Amino acid sequence: MRRYVNLIRNAQNWWLHFFHKWHLTATEPIHYRLRNNVSVEVPVRLLHEFKEVLMDECYAPPSPMKLTRDSIIINIGAKAGFFTLFAAARYPGARIYSFEPVPVNFKQLKRNVDSNANHNIRIFQQAVFSHTGDLRLTWDPTDSFTTSATIVDLPEDHLETFNVPCLSLEDLFESHGIQHCDFLKMDCEGAEHPILLECPGDTLRKISRAAIEVHAGPEPTHTLQALAEHLFSQGLDTTIKGNILHASRRSGLD
Repeated sequence: MRRYVNLIRNAQNWWLHFFHKWHLTATEPIHYRLRNNVSVEVPVRLLHEFKEVLMDECYAPPSPMKLTRDSIIINIGAKAGFFTLFAAARYPGARIYSFEPVPVNFKQLKRNVDSNANHNIRIFQQAVFSHTGDLRLTWDPTDSFTTSATIVDLPEDHLETFNVPCLSLEDLFESHGIQHCDFLKMDCEGAEHPILLECPGDTLRKISRAAIEVHAGPEPTHTLQALAEHLFSQGLDTTIKGNILHASRRSGLD
């Protein structure tokens, strides 16, 4: 029931969900209208990911968050842009920086953002990682969209690797003149471990809240619990909901 409440709260034309669920329409893609004049194009192939963001609100912080026009949201692993547009609808006026390195995903991200030019969204076709330079990703090139391009080398024959430009979290803040991040969302298929574990403490202290989808990494220390402990050591209280790690800066700590 809560999922449907979220759907009605977030989408003006929420009934489209039921039209597709009950096979009353075969429209492709689906065009949802969110609150605050935000539109989003959803390929049917990506309906599951869209519902995770809009109906499950998987990245929404556990407690209410008030953001202003000076607030900054960073989206690492933006995919097709569903969280980017959810954030634009939920927090109108906030500045949103979205990073997505995979070309097929970035193309859809750009389509969605171009349809919402009145919102303060900036997009970048690059990855975020532990260093600035190049990064090798593994993915399935036959997929029209991918939610699983990863830094991990996988043995499947049909997968391919490709290089993408990347920058560290520290350089991301510096290059865009970001002094404070009100909310950081990450869904980067295992790269969250090197990004955060190797990030200088001075940069991590600029983050107030975060929602991180955690994947098992190649190293023994690349676990959800280890990442939670690391963020706690950097002044962030953490809670775990499924594979999402929520973090918020402890009161009195910069």
